Amino acid sequence: MTEAAGEQLAKAYVPADFEHDIYERWLAADVFAPDGAGSTADPALPPFVIIQPPPNVTGSLHLGHAQRTTVEDLMVRHARMTGRPALFLPGLDHASIAAQFVLDGILAREGESRASLGRERYLERMHEFVEETRNVILTQQRRVGGSCDWGRLRFTMDEVSARAVRVAFERLYRDDLAYRTEALINWCPGCRTSVSDLEVIPTPETGRLWRVRYHLVDDATGDPDPNATITVATTRPETILGDTAVAVHPGDARYAALVGRRVRIPFVERDVPIVADDVVDPAFGTGAVKITPAHDHDDYETGRRHGLAMPTILDDAARIANTGTPYDGLDRYEARSRIVADLEARGDLDGEQPHEMVIGRCQRSDDVVEPRLKTQWFIRTGPLAAAALEATRGGETAILPERFTKTWEHWMTTIRDWNVSRQLWWGHRIPAWYCPDGHVTVSSEPDGPAACEVCHRPASELVQDPDIFDTWFSSGLWPFSTLGWPDQTDDFRRYYPGSVMETGYDIIFFWVARMMMLGIHLTDAPPFRTVYLSGLIRDPYGAKMSKTKGNTVDPLGMIDEMGADALRFALVHGTTPGNDQRFGSAKVEQARNFANKLWNATRFVLGARPASIPAGAERRLPDAAHLGPADRWVLSRAAATTAAVDRAMADYAFGEVTRLLYDAIWSEYCDWGLELAKVRLADAGRSDADREATWWALVEALDTYLRLLHPAMPFVTERLWQALPHRATDPGLLIVARWPAPGARDESAEAAVGALVDLVRGVRNARADARLEPGAWLPLDVYVEPELGEPFEALRPGIERLARARPLRRRLTREALHAATRDEGGGLAVIAGPAEAIVGTGSDADPSAAAADRARLEKELADAERLLDAARARLANEAFTAKAPAAIVHGARAREAELDDQVERLRQRLGR
Repeated sequence: MTEAAGEQLAKAYVPADFEHDIYERWLAADVFAPDGAGSTADPALPPFVIIQPPPNVTGSLHLGHAQRTTVEDLMVRHARMTGRPALFLPGLDHASIAAQFVLDGILAREGESRASLGRERYLERMHEFVEETRNVILTQQRRVGGSCDWGRLRFTMDEVSARAVRVAFERLYRDDLAYRTEALINWCPGCRTSVSDLEVIPTPETGRLWRVRYHLVDDATGDPDPNATITVATTRPETILGDTAVAVHPGDARYAALVGRRVRIPFVERDVPIVADDVVDPAFGTGAVKITPAHDHDDYETGRRHGLAMPTILDDAARIANTGTPYDGLDRYEARSRIVADLEARGDLDGEQPHEMVIGRCQRSDDVVEPRLKTQWFIRTGPLAAAALEATRGGETAILPERFTKTWEHWMTTIRDWNVSRQLWWGHRIPAWYCPDGHVTVSSEPDGPAACEVCHRPASELVQDPDIFDTWFSSGLWPFSTLGWPDQTDDFRRYYPGSVMETGYDIIFFWVARMMMLGIHLTDAPPFRTVYLSGLIRDPYGAKMSKTKGNTVDPLGMIDEMGADALRFALVHGTTPGNDQRFGSAKVEQARNFANKLWNATRFVLGARPASIPAGAERRLPDAAHLGPADRWVLSRAAATTAAVDRAMADYAFGEVTRLLYDAIWSEYCDWGLELAKVRLADAGRSDADREATWWALVEALDTYLRLLHPAMPFVTERLWQALPHRATDPGLLIVARWPAPGARDESAEAAVGALVDLVRGVRNARADARLEPGAWLPLDVYVEPELGEPFEALRPGIERLARARPLRRRLTREALHAATRDEGGGLAVIAGPAEAIVGTGSDADPSAAAADRARLEKELADAERLLDAARARLANEAFTAKAPAAIVHGARAREAELDDQVERLRQRLGR
């Protein structure tokens, strides 16, 4: 049941020596699946479900992936240990535009292109490419420790997902929520496709503002008047070729007489009206603006209001087209330069100046995005968004942190219809067919419709829409398509809706909104109960990480150097939901040191097994009759930590979970629990029963801490737990062991030992401030309140050793303590709650020790007074005393009394 005296635990903590083997052991035991052979789940409990946000199939692990996998896995491992059937369903996203962007680059280096291969061969090549890359990210996720149910691995382009996409779209179409129309969309000339508003990155840049004279048309002759002009301001002279109006503000007196007149657009020789519209800012430029409805979002709306023509003058590559001018075929920027030069030559360029502006760039290619008129498929989002808002407002789905609810409300109440058409080849092709008469047939059948549903022309005469869906459409179905929807599969009935959807706050609208809208409409239920939004990871100085800045961190390199547990702990420690975190190697090193501390502590415990306990003994509870105060303190602090961790887990405060465990394991269990236990275990005067009780107490607390820490640091906790003694009812692996119950606390032991620990800590600090030799044995006179007398005597050997106190003399009254101090010429004063001490300095004290001691006491007094003021202010708050539980108020009053006493004693000491 146990490893003899820690012999099988290596002396050094080297994660690479065991992390891979442990993961393979988990896989072999089939413990990841909620219904796996190694599962210990209670089928009567409600399942806990996280459907993994699928990483790109062509990607590799970056720090964001590692963070999300860690947070999701932490929740799943915790749920699994509580006995719930826990499903962590993994997947891969075909990442349409991203995958094509990568493959197109590869093809370009090979002298090929999409056009040269054609659609069929291009898709064959894409499938080959995906097969080559898909295992990269999957293997890397395993290295982070993701306990995913790999037997349920899904891909957004597999057949189940493809069917879900077809069925979902047909249902939306039949419900009048999908429609096809010509509208202004965002077009990326680099990716050669439309992109959503969210994929357009607003980028501040310094551009130019040109002032161009348009000649008014003489109503009598129909010719442009060389002496009558209106000057417009524009940042895009190349779009002059698509102008169909000039607009001024209706209240602008400068142009009131011109409204209704016509002007001649240069180069295309088109006469267009001057219109009045509130959209115009009279203070911008000249107060008159050109209107190009087919290439500007504001102009498009203006054009619709005034019934203007909307000629398209740019092709897919952002070249000038269909203008009948010499500029046709030119790139937009080359055309801009020539048009500006030609305007100047004509005498119609009134001037130009630098202009600060915001340019929309494609998130993927960084190309400047062009608004263009295109016939596309749209999803009518108004009714869908209303249902999603009803779910969050009604509490069916909670958003964490709660402050993002405002962001959610803003997005969902200002949402525009969703353009789902993409002019790409890699993705789910839109299941819409068109007959020669222009009728539309939408079908979810894998082979398409048998005939046009309007005129019944046969399938041979129908042509399928060449476009594919926006990748967020299939991703929006992910929470239920992964479980077999539209079929009512066992998995769908058992695991839908999901428990938590964890994702970055930056895609709350990209993805979360899509999942909520589609999930509610198609399944009649929100797809998850909680949305947990993680923050972004920044460098140690708060800057965004990027390859160009050279401040990125390679998570796999970190794992190679310091282990997966250190990386996982660092990615969670000190974080709060929705807040960005600063991250660097120092944080991972701290986490590795913590794991190393735990490793060494476990080795000590195993090596300190009393000879009276046989190797391989089954674990048992310590005999309460033989427990010392420190043993009871260790057990009680483990129980307190368990309760605190439970509260933090319930609040999704995972950064608080790691803080609690870091402090409890390092600062309590290792620094004090083990050190006090060493004295008792080495005491030859103790009975075997006493030493056995102490050792079993250490094992019991250590077992508890390993279980609590397992979700955050699964590898090292699994390895160390294997070395501990187990009960007959324990499973063979920690991953499926039960989560510890909080247990009863021993408040008297916590108070007594805590006070004595504070006393020893105060003695150490006083010695350090006085620059005394750390290892020197110095006399220590101590007074403790009567209730601490018995624990003090029980822990006397430990106090003596930890405080380097010899002799250690207990004075029965404060007066006796102060008298002894006067008799011996003073010393360093220590006041710690219900205990006081004087460190005899003798001749070893630094000449400035007295001044340093006084400065230390003054600081302690200032700190105590500050805390006392805060305690009194809290008790003076009627909202607290009237509403807080009685036990909390009682504790606050007791704390106030304790601080009041401590302040008085510090003042007295300084007075002496």
